[in-house]
Amino acid sequence: MAEAANGTSTGPVRVDSWIWSVRLTKTRSQAGTACRAGHVQVNGERVKAAHQVKVGDEVRLRTDGRERIVKVVTLLRKRVGAPVAVEAYIDKSPPPPARADILAAGVRDRGLGRPTKRDRREMERLRGLSESRRSAG
Repeated sequence: MAEAANGTSTGPVRVDSWIWSVRLTKTRSQAGTACRAGHVQVNGERVKAAHQVKVGDEVRLRTDGRERIVKVVTLLRKRVGAPVAVEAYIDKSPPPPARADILAAGVRDRGLGRPTKRDRREMERLRGLSESRRSAG
């Protein structure tokens, strides 16, 4: 009965529910959408929202231009407070880029119109996209 009171679980939990419970997404709907879009991986495999996670699984979530890599420590069925949520996983994510770097990449003056091809290539170079496009195409 104590498990139900604090939201912890001994059995497997849906990945979308767990991501929402530990506050990696703001809503459960966003967690489900991320799963459908292929932005969630469990142990290196893309999964659907109904996939069951268990203790020890590695969950990767791409959201807001950032990849979060967490290892499941505690299974939660219900959303909990932030201090409890942080204890439910081990965060192995790379540090987010500095805010100044994000703002400096690709900011154009207002009223300049559409960017030229040269401008687009410069913005892609600043964002680090040029290498990935060359290798993909």
